[in-house]
Amino acid sequence: MKTRSDYRKRRHQRLRKKVVGTTRRPRMCVSVSNKHIYVQLVDDGAAATLAAVSTRSKELAGKNNRDTAQRLGTKAAEIAKAKGIGEVVFDRGGHAYNGRVKAIAEAARAAGIKL
Repeated sequence: MKTRSDYRKRRHQRLRKKVVGTTRRPRMCVSVSNKHIYVQLVDDGAAATLAAVSTRSKELAGKNNRDTAQRLGTKAAEIAKAKGIGEVVFDRGGHAYNGRVKAIAEAARAAGIKL
């Protein structure tokens, strides 16, 4: 019997075949666990992480809800803009586009990043 995480991993594999980040348009990779939320800007061509932010940082620590996800999306967008990145490819990591994942995407759009 397959578990929810097995189905999520399968969706993520299908998604990764289509979503590729470059230096000009990196991949905004979102990972959600039971305790933390992570966002990375990844250049797949150079196999490098350009920027990363998570709820493990001091200013965002303590909660794992939609409000925190919105602040995380805004923070990721600010870091991307500071590095001269205005457009990203959104990689939801196999998670459904609702809740915390949707909050991150909407906050990044509101901060001026094109997804």
